Amino acid sequence: MFERRLLGKPLNVGMLGCGHVGTEVARLLVANQQDLAARAGVPLTLKKIAVRDISKSRPGIPQELFTTDLASIVDDPDIDLVIEVMGGIEPAHELILRAMKNGKGVVTANKALLAKHGAELFHASDLADVDFYYEAAVAGAIPILRPLAESLVGDHVERVMGIINGTTNYILTKMHESGSSFKDALAEAQALGYAEADPTADVEGFDAAAKAAILAGLSFHSVVTDEDVYREGITGITAEDVKVAKEMGFVIKLLAIAEANEVHGSKEETITVRVHPTLLPQNHPLASVREAFNAVFVQCESAGELMFYGRGAGGAPTASAILGDLVAIARNRNEGSLGPTETDYADLDIAPIGLARTRYLIRMHVADKPGVLAAVAQVFSANAVSILSVRQSGRGEHAELTIMTHIAPESDLANTVKDLKRNEVVTEVESVIRVEGIPA
Repeated sequence: MFERRLLGKPLNVGMLGCGHVGTEVARLLVANQQDLAARAGVPLTLKKIAVRDISKSRPGIPQELFTTDLASIVDDPDIDLVIEVMGGIEPAHELILRAMKNGKGVVTANKALLAKHGAELFHASDLADVDFYYEAAVAGAIPILRPLAESLVGDHVERVMGIINGTTNYILTKMHESGSSFKDALAEAQALGYAEADPTADVEGFDAAAKAAILAGLSFHSVVTDEDVYREGITGITAEDVKVAKEMGFVIKLLAIAEANEVHGSKEETITVRVHPTLLPQNHPLASVREAFNAVFVQCESAGELMFYGRGAGGAPTASAILGDLVAIARNRNEGSLGPTETDYADLDIAPIGLARTRYLIRMHVADKPGVLAAVAQVFSANAVSILSVRQSGRGEHAELTIMTHIAPESDLANTVKDLKRNEVVTEVESVIRVEGIPA
């Protein structure tokens, strides 16, 4: 049996932050020091952790490691590698830039920061000749960013579609399986610790939008920020929406979708990036992803369809991804090399949501009288949107129509909905949900 020989001097690690995820990272660094050294080829020593409150109990982590001096982590010449798990934009942004200028490799799990300043941070790491890894920023323990940056870099990614927020997936799973209302499912998620006391970032899609920007930038070699992502949350999804979807053989998921669009009459491409509730057929691979699990579905020109699945959040899964990045950077430094850097050579334009091509499921209340179907169909025809199926229910003076469209430009579908709301035979447009996963 051959053992990996340790080379060079030990590498010292400093941490910015020690919350739920950071505590797990620090605990594993201390407890598994020998194993991590064998994997990295060089000893890794946790030297210092910057926190707001030193007095807080953190079992398994030596108290002498803690400091309240953030600058001492990034300016200490004896610290070689920095792990940032403090979150937020500032001071994390400035501290990471300082760490890089001081020659330190950096690992982060900060999706919000990457979605705002990713291009700047990648450029700074290039200038400083240091590694900058961030696998934990999207989908927790699921290895998706490095496969996109390395394994699939020789292929042409056509589309990325994923469930990348565990809170919303848990809520929608409970609504689908038990018929719960959004309010009740959210309360259950909060009671179990899957949702924050203020769940806005999750249920309104902000968290997923930040991750979508990161995925899109990697997939299409372009600069994408969270402001480029079209976003809708799940707060408008009702128990009735879920019931109708289930009856029709669908499940509702909050999806992040990044895809290339051919510009009409040109070989050039644009990309659209969107986050919104989506109907998926129950036989689609993503439809079976339950509760707080995440999954990312990638379509490539040569590799075809790939799916990455696992735990997308939590202290231990996220710590796994962070330590994987740390070992990779340590190996590179020990061998005098650098990992692959991010590229934005393609510089594709971000297209507005109106250029995306999708389907809609539209539920509306209409007058239950002769000629209604013809009037509704005329609205679709006038906007060049073709109807795939019609479902009618109800008795008396009012009926409910549920219409599934064929694929059409988002702008045409949006105009169709506007015209339906103005039509005299339509008393109310109850819901509009996009549909994916049906063959064209």
